[in-house]
Amino acid sequence: MDSVLSKSEHLYLPTTVTRAAKILVGGHFGAGKTTLVGSVSEIRPLRTEEPITQASVGIDDLAGLPNKSTTTVGLDFGRITLTEDLVLYLFGMPGQSRFDVLREHLFVGALGGVILVDTRRLQDSDDVLASFEERDIPFAVVVNLWADAPQYAPEEIREALDLADDVVLTFCDARDKKSCIRALIDFLEYLLHTRRLELS
Repeated sequence: MDSVLSKSEHLYLPTTVTRAAKILVGGHFGAGKTTLVGSVSEIRPLRTEEPITQASVGIDDLAGLPNKSTTTVGLDFGRITLTEDLVLYLFGMPGQSRFDVLREHLFVGALGGVILVDTRRLQDSDDVLASFEERDIPFAVVVNLWADAPQYAPEEIREALDLADDVVLTFCDARDKKSCIRALIDFLEYLLHTRRLELS
């Protein structure tokens, strides 16, 4: 799983692909979901971003996000051929609770999800984590390493988020393709280990 065979952009899947998995990219508002999907997608990602306007004042909390000017109002979609026979379809979920109805539909058919968190806003992750736990959908927590965000040891983050011992906790820079792919592979290896994903 360590090699990514699809390195150039293309529209069509290799003929060797025999399996596909739907993976959700969740996280609180401003965690970096759109950036991650765009970083790893081998096709031009579908984005539904709109400018943040005065209408969102008092609704979307921009504390700690001084450079955020857009927000996802639907979903993000990307694709990555991870091995010669396995393709992942990535669905970025909107971060705000007012999109709960849409998020409910995105859960359908998902093998699991990676949940991005920002250490500047760890407390905002609770609702997203709960939504996966309530549906018994496996997930990994991926800490997005923003340059100006405080750094914590994994055990501190695990305690702050009250994560079970078997939940995958890893780190990435959502702008960096290699580190994002590594996070996805870590999660898939966990699914293999727990027999939720069959490769044979």
